[in-house]
Amino acid sequence: MELVLFIGLQGSGKSSFYRQRFAGSHVHVSKDLWPNARKREARQRRLIAEALARGESVVVDNTNPLVEDREPLIALGREHGARVVGYVFESDLETCLARNAGRVGRARVEDKAIHITYRKLRWPSSAEGFDVLFHVRAHPEGGFDVREWREEHESE
Repeated sequence: MELVLFIGLQGSGKSSFYRQRFAGSHVHVSKDLWPNARKREARQRRLIAEALARGESVVVDNTNPLVEDREPLIALGREHGARVVGYVFESDLETCLARNAGRVGRARVEDKAIHITYRKLRWPSSAEGFDVLFHVRAHPEGGFDVREWREEHESE
């Protein structure tokens, strides 16, 4: 059983990666699925805890830009005995803005939101409590490259 945290800008390929790699094996938890809900953080934690308590693996498909965003999720995974895995999505601002511009309806977020996340984004470290971290790069033509995360990314 594992708790997977995605880390990256809106438009970096997180949801597409989930559909390609995890849809058949992991519960999908994303605050984007309930944009108008009150107490979204509490709802997210409750859904994660319920799935882990049932022995199901979970993917948290949000930006998770700060250590403070990831910390309670990692603690929740540990509390339920889950392996905690992070996937860091390459977050080139211009590429993410372009991908977002191609979205329609509620899938599209305001460019301002991407800029805010970009400024807040802090690369993760294994010291946060991850069992393993991976770097994900989306290909323009589809598909993804995945490799182990190197800690020196923190200072980039």
